[in-house]
Amino acid sequence: MTRIAALLTLPLLAVLMTAIPAQAAQLYRWVDDKGRVEWRDTPPPANAKAKKVEQRTIGGSVIETSTLPYSVQQAVRNFPVTLYTSNCGEGCDKARAHLTRRGVPFTQKNPQDDVAGYKKLTNGGMEVPLLFVGNDRLRGYESGAWDVALDTAGYPRTPAPGYAAPKPAAAPASKPAAPPPPVPEGLEPAPAQ
Repeated sequence: MTRIAALLTLPLLAVLMTAIPAQAAQLYRWVDDKGRVEWRDTPPPANAKAKKVEQRTIGGSVIETSTLPYSVQQAVRNFPVTLYTSNCGEGCDKARAHLTRRGVPFTQKNPQDDVAGYKKLTNGGMEVPLLFVGNDRLRGYESGAWDVALDTAGYPRTPAPGYAAPKPAAAPASKPAAPPPPVPEGLEPAPAQ
């Protein structure tokens, strides 16, 4: 009876050993006082005259991946998302929330940081929010148009399980406005518009 139990136990053990993934293990390497290289899964004994103990971690059979799914990595590479916002209120807040809710990685920029460059980019306009999905430019926030552009670029409608988009700052800080230059005598300042 014990021989039959042993024959049944061996296949079961083989299946269990292959089903359990390898866990990360520590490996120690050192050279002893006689010049022999020792490799063990435990640190050298306290009485050993070891020279230069190296500790290494041996991982299991798991393939490391980034936090982004491959399809999102491709969308980011081919159609990067850039959001230009300022302290414009509800429109900019909704724009940031929309991208975050979908789990879209994006770069947020403040047009006040480079006014001349922004005007060149927008053909003289200063409206925000402004979204670039690759080369496509979307002025203002309109959720339907933004969803179409993001869907076309390959971004998912919902964040991937376990992925949380980085939380951008509530609003980018704008540079303080420089005081107006003094008005020469005899000239009137232009009326505020």
